Amino acid sequence: MKSPDSKLVVKMRAGDVSAFDSLYWRYYQVVYRNILKLTKDPLVSEDILQEVFIRLWEKRQDINYEQPVVNWIFVISFNLSIDYTRKKLREQELHRKLLAESDALLQNASVYEEYYQLLKRGIDQLSPQKQKIVKLCKLEGKTYEEAAKELQISRHTVKEYLSAAMASLGEYVRQHANKVSGMGCVV
Repeated sequence: MKSPDSKLVVKMRAGDVSAFDSLYWRYYQVVYRNILKLTKDPLVSEDILQEVFIRLWEKRQDINYEQPVVNWIFVISFNLSIDYTRKKLREQELHRKLLAESDALLQNASVYEEYYQLLKRGIDQLSPQKQKIVKLCKLEGKTYEEAAKELQISRHTVKEYLSAAMASLGEYVRQHANKVSGMGCVV
């Protein structure tokens, strides 16, 4: 049994653009409405509609003229609409994850800033000589030898001062860590 569009499909398979146009004008509105029901986006629906008819033209040789071409059109439009919806859901999930990660990073940045300020206050509590040694060895990464040379003291003195300074900083942080949000006891 031939479909009502059989003659148009046969002509379209032979390259007749006017037959393709006739099929387009016959079905585009109903296909568009079905796509719109799935995508809920008029612009996307128009794009999918165009893709459906591009595929109809490109695959015209594969279409069985004895079957209703409208069934083929609806299957393709449904599949493309579902593909779009899945892609959109994946993108929304990715956006949610990125947003959650950026929120976590902002919170961590805030905690790190608070921790930095806590350490800075702790360093400010040290004697001027211990402050210099912490700055040189821990912040600038200099060796005991380099710090000793710069401060014109012995390497052993640098090591002793740094050890005492780190113990004082550890104690200061333990005493004040509860003031930093999300830290608890750090040291």
